[in-house]
Formats: sequence, C-alpha cells, structure tokens
Amino acid sequence: DRELVLEVVRQNGHALAYADDALRRDRELVLEAVKSTRHLAPSAFMHAADELKRDRGVVLEAVKQNGLALQYAEGGLRADRELVLE
Repeated sequence: DRELVLEVVRQNGHALAYADDALRRDRELVLEAVKSTRHLAPSAFMHAADELKRDRGVVLEAVKQNGLALQYAEGGLRADRELVLE
C-alpha cells in the first residue's frame, strides 16, 4: 500500500530499502525518504530506482541532504558541476 509506505519512509527513510520496486520508482516517495534521512548516510537514495538516480531534481535534493549521495547518482550527474558544488 503506497500510502502506508509513504508514511513509514517519512518517519524512517531507510525503510525504502524494503519497499517494492514499483515504490522505489515513485518520485514523491523517494523524495520523502531522502528528506527524512537528512544528514545521515544516504541509504534512502541508494535504494531508489535507477531512473530516479538519473533524475537531476531527485539527485539535487539527495545531495542537499547529504553530499555523499552523489556517489549513487547515474547518467553523468556525478560530473555535473552544480551538483558537485551543492
């Protein structure tokens, strides 16, 4: 159930690791998970679907929360100057 998982990741973004693959592709859900793990290890972003690891907006939010999230970015975003400087 999406709403249940959304509420869980708002409380603990690390729970994204146990979510169904379809939910790991849910942009809103992943962003909520990333925000809830602020300043912690970027494990929520690490478990996002690959297409969201290529989504500049999602990567930017993840990097704002924890710069280490950049290591999980895909599609050339690791070389994006603005993201690196964030």
